[in-house]
Amino acid sequence: MLNIRIEKTKDPKVLPGKDNPLKFGTIFTDHMFIMNYETGKGWYDPRVIPYQPLNLEPSAMVFHYGQEMFEGLKAYKTDDGRTLLFRPDKNIERANRTNRRICIPEIPEEDFLQAIKTVVKVDEAWIPTKEGTSLYIRPFIIATDPYLGVRPSDRYLFIIILSPVGAYYPEGLNPVKIWIEDEYVRAVKGGIGEAKTGANYVASMKSQVKAHDEGYSQVLWLDGVHRKYIEEVGAMNIFFKINGTVLTPELNGSILPGVTRDSVLALCREWGLPTEERKISIDEIKAAHENGTLEEVWGTGTAAVISPVGQLRWENHIMQVQDGGIGPISQKLYDTITGIQLGRLEDIHNWTVEV
Repeated sequence: MLNIRIEKTKDPKVLPGKDNPLKFGTIFTDHMFIMNYETGKGWYDPRVIPYQPLNLEPSAMVFHYGQEMFEGLKAYKTDDGRTLLFRPDKNIERANRTNRRICIPEIPEEDFLQAIKTVVKVDEAWIPTKEGTSLYIRPFIIATDPYLGVRPSDRYLFIIILSPVGAYYPEGLNPVKIWIEDEYVRAVKGGIGEAKTGANYVASMKSQVKAHDEGYSQVLWLDGVHRKYIEEVGAMNIFFKINGTVLTPELNGSILPGVTRDSVLALCREWGLPTEERKISIDEIKAAHENGTLEEVWGTGTAAVISPVGQLRWENHIMQVQDGGIGPISQKLYDTITGIQLGRLEDIHNWTVEV
């Protein structure tokens, strides 16, 4: 168990008003968690301190070789005043999988969870309660050795910051438009596509700018070898309902194993819906649209939870889905998952953890 030192701020910020629109990831709470690592010493000096800038050497390895990871999860305030986390064990498991892939020392699961709970408890007053809002939790680790040479760092910082947020997309639960990328690739099997590290996201930015310029919210990636198999959206995993069956790309080493993705698969199977995790070609999606069997498309992720897709564009093909509206399964999944997260539905899966 960590012995976490807590230093409260002497200059607290003004909390956002209840009617203040919370743009995703722009407001940060009063405090942050931080812990150091040094080879031969391990993780040490866990503390909660006032939110503040970091003091790093210009030669810190994170700036030059990108050795860093991050995670994302949320805290929710229930109607009876409890604070709940949603499946934090899965985020911690994924974080350590990323750590192993990019040679960052792992953090014991119980220490990781204690750190999250502690900083959330300190800034509990920041958890918004308006419908559709939550407290976004961003744990991350950066390499801090002042060294210009390609090797794993000997020093790291583990940090957790918090941000009260509204909907990730401006559309909220209204369907988004997705651009299917056919020029650039995001990741390949054997690379770092399944790790949650910044390099995966910077690789997507060129296409995302292009998509935004064309009026699309996000980019859907095809595989980097054949350029025909669906992988994932920039910030989400992707699902298709075709002729009554729920399909999602199989985890193949280049796709991030999403926590919400796993939850959606569990719920669909529980509801008796046929589900398949397999290779899905863009030609299959186009054919299903043309023959009328493409019934629903939605994305899943911590930030958006469920994001219905109303339109797909691939090359010159515009594929309208559900007449641009929200499908019944997308709506049911959103209502169920958010109902569990907010403590309004029975948590038969033991997915929530109280802070």
